[in-house]
Amino acid sequence: METKTLGRTGLDVTVMGVGCGGPSRAGQSTGKSEAESVAVVRAALDAGINFIDTAEAYRTEGIVGRSIRGLDCSKLVISTKKSGGRSITPATLRRSLEESLQRLGTDYVDVYHLHGVMLEEYPYLAAEIVPELLKLRGEGKIRFLGITERWNADTRHLMLRRAMQDDVWDVVMVGFNLLNQSARELVFQRAIEQSVGILVMFAVRRALSRAEKLAEVLAGLIAAGQMDPADPDLAHALDFLIHDGGAVSIPDAAYRFCRDEPGTHVILSGTGNPVHLQDNIESFYRPPLPDADRRRLEHIFRNVDSVTGQ
Repeated sequence: METKTLGRTGLDVTVMGVGCGGPSRAGQSTGKSEAESVAVVRAALDAGINFIDTAEAYRTEGIVGRSIRGLDCSKLVISTKKSGGRSITPATLRRSLEESLQRLGTDYVDVYHLHGVMLEEYPYLAAEIVPELLKLRGEGKIRFLGITERWNADTRHLMLRRAMQDDVWDVVMVGFNLLNQSARELVFQRAIEQSVGILVMFAVRRALSRAEKLAEVLAGLIAAGQMDPADPDLAHALDFLIHDGGAVSIPDAAYRFCRDEPGTHVILSGTGNPVHLQDNIESFYRPPLPDADRRRLEHIFRNVDSVTGQ
């Protein structure tokens, strides 16, 4: 699988990353046993994927820990996160990291994020918590600093636009997909200038995997004036993507669209289903979408900044 250098971290990462959060949480949200979830994560690693993302809040750090047990972790890139906004203190941050390391079974984490941060929380975290993150980095317990947005509540990336003014973040996790491409101008340009690593979340959500949800989202965008009603046929809006030489499905197109966006490094993909995992892996081995299809997607959704596809 293709690899990229994760910005200024210098880490070589596969363009597909194992996401252990999202709607699936590696299958834990859909009734899978812990052993089944471990098997899916391990299958992804066996397929050559080297980036794994989890979080304290996902309750999947232990699953990741079991999945990587016995492997050479120097060949893996592990990302985890601490949420809590203004309730975080330096002491609770340190304690949370120590507990995460225990669950992961590692001595350090490659990327440690402040998770789901809103704009109003950012000044406190920057002033009071970033210094502790830098101390933990100095102690060798984390290698690189990350921050993630709460995209469902911040579809125009207000927090990340503020955070990118501080040259402290090595990696950011951004909501981006073919429905809402606003991060291209609002986040990616600055990230490229600063060599900041970009992890993409929300590449595929319900609107890109369920036809009825897509029609609902598109109707809402037309009503809100963010989409030209002449552009999509609501019943078959994205069918033009599926053709010989194009995509094999809407999720396939969605992953490839994000993968080839300039500035992106890792596109997170989460599932607890082995068949879905294999389908997703195959998408990342396919070539870029045809230029005409990509340009059409950029045109149709050019004004959209209000939805996530969730």
